[in-house]
Amino acid sequence: MAREAVAIIPARLGSTRFPAKALAAETGKPLVVHVCEQASKAKSVHRVVVATDADEIRSAVESHGFEVVMTSVEHQNGTSRLAEASKALGLDDDQLVVNVQGDEPEIEPAVIDAAGKAGAQIDGIGVGTVVTRIFTDEDFRNPNIVKAVLGMDRGDARAAIYFSRAPVPFPRSSPGDPPYRHVGIYAYSVASIRTYLDLTPSEIEQTESLEQLRWLAHGYPILASVVDSSHSGIDTPEQYRAFVERHFTKNDMI
Repeated sequence: MAREAVAIIPARLGSTRFPAKALAAETGKPLVVHVCEQASKAKSVHRVVVATDADEIRSAVESHGFEVVMTSVEHQNGTSRLAEASKALGLDDDQLVVNVQGDEPEIEPAVIDAAGKAGAQIDGIGVGTVVTRIFTDEDFRNPNIVKAVLGMDRGDARAAIYFSRAPVPFPRSSPGDPPYRHVGIYAYSVASIRTYLDLTPSEIEQTESLEQLRWLAHGYPILASVVDSSHSGIDTPEQYRAFVERHFTKNDMI
């Protein structure tokens, strides 16, 4: 039987490029509530919780019927916030947690399920994640799109060898394995979350500015499910306006 997951959505008010984006509500619902609704549709998820440090976010989320846990304002990243949330929720060490980003209102439930499936295959400490195909050379060479290099099959997922902002693997003589884009979602046990926070940041992690490289640098596995995914996060007001347009266009077609 597949392990049921708790989806925890870290959300905060602070954002350099788009302040208070979690509460943007031109669709009639706050952005973070759209994320909650998508997470609740995932078949592997039996509980959806928003972890925040802002009373405004708590009020907005609870008014739409979703659970909230309050966390410290001192967290530097989502993983640290998840660790505190997991403790506050009283989750067991072996409970599978899916870290769903709070600024991805169009994340496909199937992507959440794929991450959970990969995470459930980890025996001990490690993490599951998701990758999807890269189809254009522009995306392949874009340093803002994180590439994933995969190894052999491990059950229903593949072992991740490396992640980079560089265009890897370089197709020197033939196309070979298609390049993959990393989808920023993680599934891990509560014990794995705590272990990650105890690990020393690695030089390669700091060089690439990619937190997931800490797992690989310390010898812990990352398993990646390969899926078709086209969703993207909301980082700017312009991206949010485009999401609002897609939202209303989709609803008009229903």
